[in-house]
Amino acid sequence: MTELKDYINNGIRPIDSRETIADVQDFFAELTYSHFPVVEESIYIGSVSSEDAETFEPNKQISEYRYTFESFFARTNMIWLDVLEVFAKYNTNLVPVLDESNNYVGYYEIQDVIKFFNETPFLKEQGGIIVIRKGVLDFSMSQIAQIVESNNGKILGLFISDADAENVEITIKIALGAMNEIIQTFRRYNYEIVSEHQEDNYINSLKERSDYLDKYLNI
Repeated sequence: MTELKDYINNGIRPIDSRETIADVQDFFAELTYSHFPVVEESIYIGSVSSEDAETFEPNKQISEYRYTFESFFARTNMIWLDVLEVFAKYNTNLVPVLDESNNYVGYYEIQDVIKFFNETPFLKEQGGIIVIRKGVLDFSMSQIAQIVESNNGKILGLFISDADAENVEITIKIALGAMNEIIQTFRRYNYEIVSEHQEDNYINSLKERSDYLDKYLNI
């Protein structure tokens, strides 16, 4: 089975801290990376952004702009969701990878992490997706799992897809099970159903009653 660390790339060596800004600018002009790692005597010291590099004086060494480096990285044992969070948090398309001893081992590219995500059961396996909403203090992951499984459903994956100070939205992918029964059980436990479903008998009934009322009012 493929693991995320199998996607660690070493195709391009990291930027050496002694390289000139002119060389770094040429590097970014040829490639489409938003950031790239910089090492000093093989030790990772941060990532320089392509936007910052454009503003630096070409005849200086990159080490002279060390104060602008961003220090984000992933570990070799991090799960893909945590790695994806690093990409999102730092708005980057490349993340350096360090081992547990802080040795630089390579980098992840965003397209490879997305490719890995596409191979997970959450996306690859067939199933239905339900998005539910409830108060921050009221929801329970164990209760959500129990609701799905009590209706003979099987959870392929779930995550908090949105949140604010009051509510959270949870996206669930479900294989097997009767979707309508699962939806109605969530409602009985005061979860709001955010997503729309053809199998939703409750909503279908409301629509039918609304259509009947419209016809009645138009008589």
